[in-house]
Amino acid sequence: MKLEKILDRLSSIEKNSFIKIIDNIISSSKEKRKEIEKILAQADKGLKSVDNQNISKIFELVEEEFTEYVRCEFQEVNSQLDILIDIIIRDGNCLMRQDWFSRLYEAEIKSLNAKIKTLAADAKDDKSDLSPERKRDYRIYQACLSTAFFNDLENNREAKITSDELSIILTLSKELGLSQEEIKLINYSILGVKKMDIQEVINNLKNIGVIFYSKKENTIFVADEMVRLLRKVRNKEVADKFYRRTLKLLREPIINSIAKNHNIDRKLSTSRKIEDIISAGVSFTDLLVNDIYKDGTNLTERKKTLNELCEKGLQIPNLRGSTLQEKIDSLIQYFEAVEKDEKVGISVDGYDKLLKDLHQSIPSMNKTMKQHFELQDEFVLDAEFLLDYNIKPRDILDLIEKTDLDKFKKEHGVKQRGDDILNILEHYKDVENLYLENYEHVGYRNYNQLKENGIQIRESELGVKFEELTKVIFQGLGFHVDEKFRQELNTTKDLMDILINLGNDEVIIVECKTSKESGYNKFSTVSRQLKSYQNIALKNNLRIVKILLVAPEFSDDFVTDCEMDVDMNLSLLTASTLLAIYEAFKNSKYMTFPHVLFRDVVINQERIVKALSK
Repeated sequence: MKLEKILDRLSSIEKNSFIKIIDNIISSSKEKRKEIEKILAQADKGLKSVDNQNISKIFELVEEEFTEYVRCEFQEVNSQLDILIDIIIRDGNCLMRQDWFSRLYEAEIKSLNAKIKTLAADAKDDKSDLSPERKRDYRIYQACLSTAFFNDLENNREAKITSDELSIILTLSKELGLSQEEIKLINYSILGVKKMDIQEVINNLKNIGVIFYSKKENTIFVADEMVRLLRKVRNKEVADKFYRRTLKLLREPIINSIAKNHNIDRKLSTSRKIEDIISAGVSFTDLLVNDIYKDGTNLTERKKTLNELCEKGLQIPNLRGSTLQEKIDSLIQYFEAVEKDEKVGISVDGYDKLLKDLHQSIPSMNKTMKQHFELQDEFVLDAEFLLDYNIKPRDILDLIEKTDLDKFKKEHGVKQRGDDILNILEHYKDVENLYLENYEHVGYRNYNQLKENGIQIRESELGVKFEELTKVIFQGLGFHVDEKFRQELNTTKDLMDILINLGNDEVIIVECKTSKESGYNKFSTVSRQLKSYQNIALKNNLRIVKILLVAPEFSDDFVTDCEMDVDMNLSLLTASTLLAIYEAFKNSKYMTFPHVLFRDVVINQERIVKALSK
């Protein structure tokens, strides 16, 4: 769930810790002060009175500083922050009720203690699968960590690891090729791990700003933006779902080799080994630099193997970069972009139909989803519910075994040739709803993003498509989009895009503009155009209730020119605002949108959405 959406659900007291931390970062941040002050200028009383959308924007600006702040918290060795972050960044754990979080925490502590004992036994056992080299790596890291921690006690000081010591320890662990799980097990074999009171755990996490806790809903919220940030802190370069997608493309001998290198039982099933590799925190970069190749593979062959993995396996053509590291960085950036994109790949309605059909064909699907994503609710196969957890159709299909996928395709008439998952996604596209979900991209004429989101359209058709979608939205708002009357009024020279007939000779005129540029800025041109439409309507004895101009965004100069115009009753409406109003309207009590709410020069999304929710 996005940060803005979470903030909308919380009281000011529940947001307080997070706001304080951001405020402190702003006070000490000089580089981004101008950008932040521009946002804060809209509020009279500082950050606390800024709306939630702008708080999200400010958090995005100070994300690097927040990351460093969280890293500093790791110096508190008894905070168990690594254990707790590993729980809350797992796919499916961004929304949890307190009792469920308590169970997950308790299970994690129990599992950790058992693994520490197993590791200690394996390190001493000459017959264990651990190689002598790996045992040596463990001993070196353990000895260095022990010295860093206990040298304070020898000097009559509180035992802790300083920032300098921590940076050396982190460098050592990286050079030894230790996974996050191996590091954690060795750390707690020295520090000891003790179960804390769950309320204390929640308060600690809340006080450092990484979670929100709603007493009213008894629920913990972790924003999508925070999950990505915390993964960086834990040196996890991609989300588990993308790591899994990559590992599933590798042959079993390679999976076994990776498992052997990181003390994972090779007797387990392939799917179980993949999950253990992910949970072990094996570096994604190290995996693609070293682990997926046979011994002796040269650099040229490695690049060729990686290209094939991305192009044929992950369906990512033309991976940027000339060196192996550049290609890996490009792949990580690609996965980050996919995760940040709110688009589902198919429409929400199509997602719901897919889930319904999966439940019918694979009865165990609901149980599989619950267990895999550690979800508390009894029935989880619901599109809106899963999207709150940032779980998309592709993420679900990646979990299904090949035999079940084949059965599902046959039962539901899905194309058999080609990639199974891509064929299923194509089958469940709902084109109109998919276009609406990409409405803003159409307005920006963002051809590449539309193509990536599964929409095939000529660039020359985007202007007409934006107009068509705008009509669909206004019809969805309960308005009578009168095509016949529009055609009667239009001349060969003056062609208005949309005419809303309110009855009793009252109309709303809507003009649609797409723009690749950032901020629509051609007021003089569009002003002449709209005035000609206004004259046509007035000549036909029509009362113009409102003229609306819909575009992706408007420049500051355009807004100023609009404010100075006294001849037209013109309001500016961004594509994102119109779509947000449409979504809010669907859940409101109104049958037709109350057009009196269109009264600002630039239509205020927050005000209208609040009015519709009353």
